[in-house]
Amino acid sequence: MYPTVRNIAIDCVDPYALATFWSKVVGQPLAEDDLPGDPEASVQLPGGPALFFAAVPEPKVGKNRLHICLEPSVPREDEVERILALGATMVHDRRKPDGRGWAVLADPDGNEFCVLRSAAERAAGQNAQQAASDPA
Repeated sequence: MYPTVRNIAIDCVDPYALATFWSKVVGQPLAEDDLPGDPEASVQLPGGPALFFAAVPEPKVGKNRLHICLEPSVPREDEVERILALGATMVHDRRKPDGRGWAVLADPDGNEFCVLRSAAERAAGQNAQQAASDPA
């Protein structure tokens, strides 16, 4: 058979601090046995893999080759503002005036991730596109 993705590993300087940030982003607690100063920490995602944070001695350099894309349950703009308030930074604003696109943010360790449109925003965009192309 095929393997299961158990976790997504993220290298960082302070696993507990970065796991705490991501815990707030995804609304899930850190593992019960994670403590400040631990060399690793994790946040279990419901129905999916865990975000696993491991201490490494070197800082991040260069662009991520793999990143997380978040689909919020609220409007994208609200989610971007909430995550920025948690300590993320804007890396690239790829949002378009018509509502399409995404925002590329970085967590406190510099790891990039994207915030996409919510499912409701995508559906509204598709409906508007269909209405605009309807020859009625």
